[in-house]
Amino acid sequence: MKKRIVLLVALSTGISATAQDKTQKIEDIHLKGKFFSTPYSGINESTTVITRQQIKSAPAVSIEELLQQFAGLDIRRRGAHGVQSDVSLRGGTFEQTLILLNGVRLNDAQTGHNSMNLPVSMDMVERIEVIKGPAARRFGNNAYSGVINIITTQDRSDRAKISAQAGDYSTWQLGASASLSGESASHQMHLQRAGSEGYRYNTDYEISSAFYRTAVDLSSVKMNLQAGFSEKKFGANGFYATPSATEQYEEVQASVVSLGMEKNIGNVQLSATGFWRRGQDMYLYNRNRPEIYRNLHIGHNLGGEFNASFTSLYGRSGVGVELRRETLQSNNLGERSRSVAQVFVEHEMQILKNLTLSPGISWAHFKDQGSFFYPGIDLGLRLSSKDRLYANVGRVHRVPTFTDLYYTSMTETGNAALEPEKATSYELGYRRLDNGMQLRTSVFLRKTTNGIDWVKDSSQEKWRAENIANITTQGVELDFRHRIGGFLEYYELSYTFLDSKLEKTALLSRYSLDQLKHQFIAKAGVDITRSVSLESVYRLQQRASEDPYSLVDLKLQYGKRNFTLFALLTNLTATQYTETFGVPMPGRWLHVGAEFSLGL
Repeated sequence: MKKRIVLLVALSTGISATAQDKTQKIEDIHLKGKFFSTPYSGINESTTVITRQQIKSAPAVSIEELLQQFAGLDIRRRGAHGVQSDVSLRGGTFEQTLILLNGVRLNDAQTGHNSMNLPVSMDMVERIEVIKGPAARRFGNNAYSGVINIITTQDRSDRAKISAQAGDYSTWQLGASASLSGESASHQMHLQRAGSEGYRYNTDYEISSAFYRTAVDLSSVKMNLQAGFSEKKFGANGFYATPSATEQYEEVQASVVSLGMEKNIGNVQLSATGFWRRGQDMYLYNRNRPEIYRNLHIGHNLGGEFNASFTSLYGRSGVGVELRRETLQSNNLGERSRSVAQVFVEHEMQILKNLTLSPGISWAHFKDQGSFFYPGIDLGLRLSSKDRLYANVGRVHRVPTFTDLYYTSMTETGNAALEPEKATSYELGYRRLDNGMQLRTSVFLRKTTNGIDWVKDSSQEKWRAENIANITTQGVELDFRHRIGGFLEYYELSYTFLDSKLEKTALLSRYSLDQLKHQFIAKAGVDITRSVSLESVYRLQQRASEDPYSLVDLKLQYGKRNFTLFALLTNLTATQYTETFGVPMPGRWLHVGAEFSLGL
């Protein structure tokens, strides 16, 4: 197997990353950070952009399954199709990744396990921007190992679409969406329901989501409103406590509402956003006997931010303020709350002709944890119109969640004495964009002190939250994509290597050393005819303490005008594997579906 991995590394050497669709070049995409809009070619950090065309053609049913098909992203699922998933980047934990929806924070103060309770489905997503590495100086506390920003469509046409899927294990999915626009406003609406009997005992599920977004362009102000709701009900056989806990059950809800505005005054750009997120989590140890053990958590995140940026002879500058109130009511964790205030400052300047320097710093104050500074700096050197060398360094902290601090169960015990974990991260990278070919490589290092993990001395004990020790994580990413056109539309190769070491600890670790050590991904898209296409994804993955395994997913698609018909087959080889806690993942699973759209 070692020879096999070495061969795959050799195949992927020098390799690229993000992809482009058939109509839009990746160089033309602008990424909007907290203050500045920057073309992809000018980004001085490792960033992946998953485009609309990639989303439509990917052999995936959920956003979580889609993310698994890109380098450096580790999605540890319990169950199928987005029922419950933990998302991490570059060897971090699920608590260290910030999830945004159109720039609005979705992370849950109770636990990062709920971060991917999204009120949108793949059908509504225009693109996904993934920032790998420290981003706390721009986005705050949870942007420890990276940020995932899910951006929904803003279709200016008047159209309606209906979709339906059916598959193995009595799986079904129904969706309806519509977009309406006028001279100064656009509206997008989407509804979806899905369900399945489950691929093994007590893994049945029902998932519902609803989402609405509107944008209004007035004479001097742009306004936007989004509102979404999702609910998941699912059997959780072995998901949490122990594999023998086969009767577990969970229901989760997530709601988000935000209202934002943008206004330009001369060369000053102003923006403000108010947001509210509600999360609800109800867990039963035994779904048929709820009196044995039941948890109910209801949390609210309410806040607002104001940002200003301007351009001068000295470059682009930005300053922002965010205030947030996090509350939780729980029969297990008690009544908890914290207030958060954050200030952000960033400046971008051109030094000489081809050198860009972007220093920044943020300050955060948590009423229950104290104050923290997050400094960082990006450096970019344009070697040519196609080649760019970049480097960055950043300091990050993460305060414990309410679950880290206070949770108790038959198998776990929180720790109210936990201290925030902190890290310094470094990265050096190279990127080349050249007419259908994209190539990127980077090396990175993260040094964590006071790392938070759930540990125990022996397998018979409870898991307990502790500041375990210092952790050093280092790695290499290599990505390559070549768009050819014709029969072979494109092929893509990527490889990620990660190595984490804990300093002086003999404890059993639940999360910190469970990252993907080797991750190789190969993709190919074939245009069989003008109307029929096939996309295949091969993944070879190996966790630090487990044997490697391989997965193959396929999607055959027929598209004609307003009608699309597809067949999707995941885990073609019926590989037996787990992604977290020894929960067996599904074997071969066939889906067929159709979409129909029409003008209004």
